[in-house]
Amino acid sequence: MSEVAEKKKRNPGCIIAIVMVVLGALAAYGGNALLKPIAPAVILPAEPVWPGSPMTNTMLATIIADILLILLAFSVYRFLKKGDLVPGGIYNAFEVLFEFLWATVEGASGKWARRIIPLVGTIFLLIFVANMIKLVPGFESIGYLEHPHRGYAYGITPLFTLGSLPVYALNSDERYNVTLEVEESGEAEVAASAEHELCQECIVVPFLRGSATDLNFTFALAVIAVLMTQVYGVWALGPRYFLKFFAITELSKGIFGIINFGVGLLELILEFAKILSFSFRLFGNIFAGVLLLSIIGALLPIILPPGLYMFEIFFGIIQAYVFFLLATMFISMALVSHHGEEHGEEHH
Repeated sequence: MSEVAEKKKRNPGCIIAIVMVVLGALAAYGGNALLKPIAPAVILPAEPVWPGSPMTNTMLATIIADILLILLAFSVYRFLKKGDLVPGGIYNAFEVLFEFLWATVEGASGKWARRIIPLVGTIFLLIFVANMIKLVPGFESIGYLEHPHRGYAYGITPLFTLGSLPVYALNSDERYNVTLEVEESGEAEVAASAEHELCQECIVVPFLRGSATDLNFTFALAVIAVLMTQVYGVWALGPRYFLKFFAITELSKGIFGIINFGVGLLELILEFAKILSFSFRLFGNIFAGVLLLSIIGALLPIILPPGLYMFEIFFGIIQAYVFFLLATMFISMALVSHHGEEHGEEHH
């Protein structure tokens, strides 16, 4: 017992944590203005990575997530080629994750699981990785300075120079309310002057921003999921899959046949509604999480933000799984005929 107590006394973890909290409190509430937290500007559309660039910051974040996924896939492939039956580390975690996803898809779609898992599994991994990398320090906080046309802005203070590139920080003591309303000619003058001098009332446009905070990203995934639902439906049932939407044969069955025909048209409308449901659910939840982190981080920058980061990790996994699960269920429902009979033929 004495040895255990001695190890606990020598463990510096608690002391380091206390020192970090104290230093954070001093920096946030009594330190230099450059160290105090600043609430970021809330901008809904994705911004260009650099002024005039066709690539947006969410697009760049998505490319980074894609590269990480490709490297992970290549790494797992090389591990499997070695024939080692005892995975460890990241391979073990990946195996557990894949087995969980496989069990979900197999339980919902049966023999079609091998054909569905590449699509829905890739969607899950992409959303999961995109949600995780947005929590890396620097996302949505490091970028270039820009003068806003309206809202609030801060003064700037030079920090240091990297080669010929000066680095600035926002000064929390210099906050301005910007109510600039410029006409078309005025916008040209502002743009021309911005090329020659640095703004004095600025906001930070980040180089990187979470992919799912851009509605284009979530909308694209929703379109792919719904479109592939129709592809799998035709693959399993053939042309008679479309009788679910256009029940022409039901028109000869009297009033109830007409009702069934109307229900088919409603199901067609529902397919388009799925796109909106998919995209806005993921976008709204992730964007709200980013706002929560930024607001709480500005109001209470110590103790609470680490807990919110843990919550965001859990929340990012849940949102990826919800999108994956809904896509799996919709595809599985498309594999079943309108009369509830599964198409038993194998198409090659």
